[in-house]
Amino acid sequence: MIVNTAGGITGGDRYTLQASAHGGTSLTLTTQAAERAYRAQAGEVGHVSTRLSVASGARLHWLPQELILFENCALKRQLEVTLADAAEFLMVEPVVFGRTAMAETLHDIRFNDRIKIMRNGCPLYLDGMDLVGNAAAHIARAGIANGANAMASLVWVSHSAASELNILRKMLPPTAGASLIAEDVLVIRHLASDSFALRRDLIPVLDHLTNNSLPISWRL
Repeated sequence: MIVNTAGGITGGDRYTLQASAHGGTSLTLTTQAAERAYRAQAGEVGHVSTRLSVASGARLHWLPQELILFENCALKRQLEVTLADAAEFLMVEPVVFGRTAMAETLHDIRFNDRIKIMRNGCPLYLDGMDLVGNAAAHIARAGIANGANAMASLVWVSHSAASELNILRKMLPPTAGASLIAEDVLVIRHLASDSFALRRDLIPVLDHLTNNSLPISWRL
């Protein structure tokens, strides 16, 4: 369990995490609570860099809790994952666009997010998001998030991915979808009205994929 002793990220902060799962091991990484990206001073950007590697025959679960974006935040985040053959990997990255209970609206933010998963030097999954300026206006558009205030990306790399696709689809709400982008790579995109609804829907899916070993910090 990773603890952010600063309590949140603001402009100028730099956080780096590196972790490896060696052959025959199983590693689960999560956070004690939701991460927060706070207001940044003009010209300052917070940086978060995570590098994970999984050896052949090993399994790694990257299960951080929600990242909550605050008004005037400036954050650049990067996740890089290197997998060997026969490595299993599960990740979820939930993002919340302001706290609904506090009636927060994001009119001016800078959020740059990149995810790269490689296996033997070849890309399995590449993803990027850039939200600059009035995020509330962007996510209100039907073709982007249709007003959803929270989202999650889930990637599961496993030899069981194809056989679980229909099971997982039945567990998802209408605002989420699951697809195979390779024979052993399953991706879920999930939109929700707020962080509570997102977590409520994600927990059964994560419980299923982790064989009911989801960290206790993820419970409602």
